[in-house]
Order: sequence, then C-alpha cells, then structure tokens
Amino acid sequence: MHAWPASEVPALPGKGRDLQIHDTATGRLITLDPGPVARIYVCGITPYDATHIGHAATYNAFDLVQRVWLDTKRQVHYVQNVTDVDDPLLERAIRDGHDWTELAERETALFREDMTALRMLPPQHYIGAVEAIPGIVPLIERLRDAGAAYELEGDVYFSVEADPHFGEVSGLDADAMRLLSAERGGDPDRPGKKNPLDPMLWMAAREGEPSWDGASLGRGRPGWHIECVAIALDHLGMGFDVQGGGSDLAFPHHEMGASHAQTLTGEYPFAKTYVHAGMVALDGEKMSKSKGNLVFVSKLRRDGVDPAAIRLTLLAHHYRADWEWTDQVLEDALERLGRWRAAVSRPDGPSADALVEEIREALSNDLDAPAALAAVDRWAASQASEGGTDEGAPGVVSRAVDALLGVAL
Repeated sequence: MHAWPASEVPALPGKGRDLQIHDTATGRLITLDPGPVARIYVCGITPYDATHIGHAATYNAFDLVQRVWLDTKRQVHYVQNVTDVDDPLLERAIRDGHDWTELAERETALFREDMTALRMLPPQHYIGAVEAIPGIVPLIERLRDAGAAYELEGDVYFSVEADPHFGEVSGLDADAMRLLSAERGGDPDRPGKKNPLDPMLWMAAREGEPSWDGASLGRGRPGWHIECVAIALDHLGMGFDVQGGGSDLAFPHHEMGASHAQTLTGEYPFAKTYVHAGMVALDGEKMSKSKGNLVFVSKLRRDGVDPAAIRLTLLAHHYRADWEWTDQVLEDALERLGRWRAAVSRPDGPSADALVEEIREALSNDLDAPAALAAVDRWAASQASEGGTDEGAPGVVSRAVDALLGVAL
C-alpha cells in the first residue's frame, strides 16, 4: 500500500532542540533522545468513512513530532497502518450495500488526499492489515505454542497474564479496563475466556465474512492489536521511540499491543514512549464515527476552506487537550492566516531570528503549538504596527512556519 506525496520541508539555519514530551505510561514529561534515526509508529484509520477533524488533530500532533526531529538534523523512520478489514468496516459496507474492499480503497484514497492537503508528512511504510496477514499468522502461532494464547471455539485469544508488564501503558485498574474493553471492541463477557480482558488474536471464519488461510490456525482474520504489532516489529523492531495515537487507544489497543510484543520477544519495552492526542468534540460530545457527529476535512475543502486554516485550527489547541470544534475556532484560524500572510508579503520586516528560536522552544516543550502560534502572532503584529528593515525576515518567517508548523504561507 502506498502513502501520499511528501511536501518539501525547508531547511532552517541552526539546529532544533530535543523534544520533551508527555509519556502516558509514566505520566511524566521525558526528553526523547533517539539515535540518528528516530523511530515512530502511529496507528492509522479504519477506512469506513472520511477523515474527520479528530483524525486530523491526531495526525497533526505526530506530524509535529516528525518536524521537531527533522529540525534536529535526524532522519525519521515513520510507520503507519491501515485497518482495512475489521467489524466496523464490514458493518458499514453491508449497511450501504458496498463491497467492503471497494469501500476501504475509496476511503483510504480520500484519507491520502486529506493528508496531502494538510501537508502531513507521510510514513515511509504505510501498511494495510490485509497485506500484513502473512506476517501476523506466524506470530499468533508462536504465542499459542509458547502457552501465551489459547483456542476458544476456533478463535484464538491472548492471555494477558503471560506478560508481567500488562497494565503499565494505561495504568488502569482491572475494573476500568473491563469497562473500556466492552466499549472499545473487546468481549469481556464471553464465556470460556481465561481472563475477561484477554483479547482476540485470530477470529475463526464467519459465514459471509472475509477470511484468509491461517495455516495451523485455520481460516479466519487477525485481531486488531496483533496487526499493529506485526507491522511495527517488522519495520521498526522493539524499543522504538514513540508509539502514538489518540487517547482512546491507550487502552486497549496500545496496552494489548505492548503485551503481545513483549511476550513474543521477551524484551521490554515495546515502545520507549507512549504519546496520546486529545479528543475533539462537536456539540458537546466526542467526535466519532459511531455517533455520526463529524466534521469532515474533505467537506471543508470542498466548501473552499483553505487547508492551511484547518491546520491552524488544529495547532491552536495543545495536542493533549480535549477541545470542541466550532465555527468560531475556524473563523479565528482564517483571520490568523490572513494576518500572517499579509505580514510575510511585505519586502522587509522585524528580525525573525529570535522568532525561529521561540517556535523551536515552544515545540520542544511538549509540542506547545499554541505558544508557537502566539510567537508568530507577536511578530506579525510588530510587522503591522512598526515594520522593520530586515529584508530577509519575511522569508525566514515563511520558511520557519512551513518547516516547523506545516503551514504554507
């Protein structure tokens, strides 16, 4: 599966700062210290509907991580999956009378278009669950053969008790985990499971649903969590720098994935840092496909909204914060975009050297994009009120905003 084209990232003078970021597993800010090649895995979409603002906010957060790393002169090895077979996708295809593969391909293509418009840097490896199945099956067999997985009526489950570190990603107690498991795709009440929290690794073939040859597992399809584990281990290995996604993935998805990988390899940790973006609400409720309260990036683009304004709307909120989409937040972003473009369109202006360092400092401090925007606002206000004599300043600002914030002026 192919990703989307990369926009050019301008090179800036000097060197960026190492990123300090909040780690869900420890609850603390930690300073990331990757080697020459920083490794990041971000969980991708289940393509049964178009990209909504909640998706865009999540991918914007991890785009900023990449940009900070690139500014430190590191290379970035970024991997993202597409869950192109799963219950929600199959259910939507049946509801709308579509072939599930055509639905997945169409919505994945639209996602690529949205990411391109928003200037999100693409992953080096963009892998669908279906294409990963040949690598997933042997991992499940290894877990089963090691006694870390068991069969139940043809399905195969992972035993969470096989991993002594289970629970360390989310930090939740068993009762909270059980509630979230039921809400987020698990089946804690299924009779016969050794532990209600045990997640499915392999679902035996169901009538009328797609299935694949699972060798000794029989025909079926993989569970959600093992999909990402197989892709991450194949392309990044253990101990990669950042596992990312929305805050609703901390449990069960990232918790279970870590346990799968740690049990398979005997190594710890699966990822050095777990980073989670906040949720976006609409009309007082979390924006989600199941509720249908969505603002689609593609719809905004069709309505003529500049993608740079959409991105500025996302940047105006700290990545870990939960926030609400309103007409006003978009209007504020459009006004800001106009002020910035007017400021950089002049032939000269106030020196921008200090501004570049302010943006770097803000982003290195747990991706504080609102502080970075405020710094650019101050420069633009100074340009409007006083002007300046530095002929290179507008170009420096334009390149810095592009390179570090992903906004083309």
